[in-house]
Amino acid sequence: MTDSRWPTWLPLRKSLASLSAYGAPQVEAEATLNTNENPFSLSPELVAAISARISTVAANLNRYPDRDALELRSGLASYINELSGTSFSAAQVWVANGSNEIIQSLFLAFGDRGAIGFIPSYSMHPLIARVTSTAWIDGKRRADYSLDIDSAIVQITQAAPALTFITTPNNPTGEAISINDIERIAQSVSGLLVVDEAYAEFSDEKSAVTLIAKYPHIVVIRTMSKAFSFAGARVGYLIAHQSVVEAMLLVRLPYHLSTLTQGAALVALDFKDELLSGVSQLRKERDRVAQALGELGLTVLPSQANFLLFKGFTSSSAQLWQEMLDRGILIRDVGLSGYLRITIGTGAENEKCLHALRECLAKEKS
Repeated sequence: MTDSRWPTWLPLRKSLASLSAYGAPQVEAEATLNTNENPFSLSPELVAAISARISTVAANLNRYPDRDALELRSGLASYINELSGTSFSAAQVWVANGSNEIIQSLFLAFGDRGAIGFIPSYSMHPLIARVTSTAWIDGKRRADYSLDIDSAIVQITQAAPALTFITTPNNPTGEAISINDIERIAQSVSGLLVVDEAYAEFSDEKSAVTLIAKYPHIVVIRTMSKAFSFAGARVGYLIAHQSVVEAMLLVRLPYHLSTLTQGAALVALDFKDELLSGVSQLRKERDRVAQALGELGLTVLPSQANFLLFKGFTSSSAQLWQEMLDRGILIRDVGLSGYLRITIGTGAENEKCLHALRECLAKEKS
């Protein structure tokens, strides 16, 4: 049956015809708390430093960028080593245009035996799998959306996929998986264990990068979008065994990471202490907002990310989402019935959100 959205003359692949493009609503709001962005703008000093770097490299934009982004990969390796007490080199880091390109490259390189991930989790994992014609299995979680490690191991063993995805802290729930449980999962995986750590800087848990020396089949994905306030720059990276990185060379597009992107990211790494100082503020705000939501009679899932998933309202998710937007607050309907997600913003944004939510909940009871 032909999907009526597409003209009959368009030779779109059948596997894509029923899909919808990924994307959160982009609408005007007083507080935009729906896409897990870092709310803190770059400082004038950092903006000036990026501008100076861009001005310097712009004179050579007639030339292709460093194809392998070696300076940036070395800088990212040093950053991870400083955080986790590891000793990675540039050869064990790969960088691309956001972590989504990293995910796509993994599917392109290793997807022949399929993949499994535990739903709900980052929605781009199964979407990119389908776009790359990789067989995807929806792994099961508990009824409260936490991950049952024993059950996960059984599911992985039965499926025996090439790629096993776990996300910690998990999006949209916020749950973090302990390093001991990640090691248990690694021991059951016959292919690659891909640990998506997009929100790792907000978590108390030890990073899975510390396991790579012992378990070379572990691949850790990170991003500069969240903790680094760098979502607009689109910089994601992985840390892995050198063989995994060499496989990325087989599927990457030529000169995939622009000179401008590489330059801006290197400057951001120079300012990492300043940028990461906002992480502790957001963690404190996350805990404060979680407590406030609880005091409103809502149930908040434990989170070690920069967002909170909550339930306990009587309206539908779509209705409460719209009522919040009507009050100038844009939050996220993640498609889980009875749940909504709030990104942690500035203190002022969070107060506006809580005020609007109080009004909505009072309206429900009236």
